[in-house]
Amino acid sequence: MSDDPLVLTGLIALVSYFGWQWWGDLRAWRAGTPNRGALPGATTAPAGAVALAAAVSLAILGAEVGGEYALGIVGEQSRLGYLLALYTLFAAFVEELIFRGLLWDWASERVGERLGTAALAVVLSLVFALLHPFLWEWKDGGVQVHLTVKAWFSTAITFVSSLWFYWARLAAWNPERSLIPPVAAHLARNAGVIVVKGVQGFLG
Repeated sequence: MSDDPLVLTGLIALVSYFGWQWWGDLRAWRAGTPNRGALPGATTAPAGAVALAAAVSLAILGAEVGGEYALGIVGEQSRLGYLLALYTLFAAFVEELIFRGLLWDWASERVGERLGTAALAVVLSLVFALLHPFLWEWKDGGVQVHLTVKAWFSTAITFVSSLWFYWARLAAWNPERSLIPPVAAHLARNAGVIVVKGVQGFLG
């Protein structure tokens, strides 16, 4: 992810726009007049579902932090600038809109019946994890591969987190398949990462 202030500001503005659109769809759904072509998951969820989604996500983050200390790889993590940290909070929404919303709805209609819900969630979570630049990095005009313990560990945790985000949308305790629980889970994780990096001296 670029740390250019103009790029990050533009991305924050773009995510805010889609968030506003999604919020309008949610308001229409609450009013009993759903918008045609509404964005995915623009429905409500029980408060308990939102709390559970966030709590489990923080538990996964706790396991990640503990694992990094156990493996001795804490010092290998990247530094997070303040503006990029702010963007990660906005990214929690847009990544859920894309992966647990648009991409999930598109893929489930086409291959979901053949693969099954669990298998499709695994495949999409693998894609989600590999798109995060832990095992690779775009640098000096090309892709550089990193097959370190830290890279594999971070990718594995991202994969597990993604599985939980899918479960938070598709579980029976989220009857309307709302995006609110997975967004809450993702937001809790990203906010937790910011706090952990701040405590460990990797923020700013």
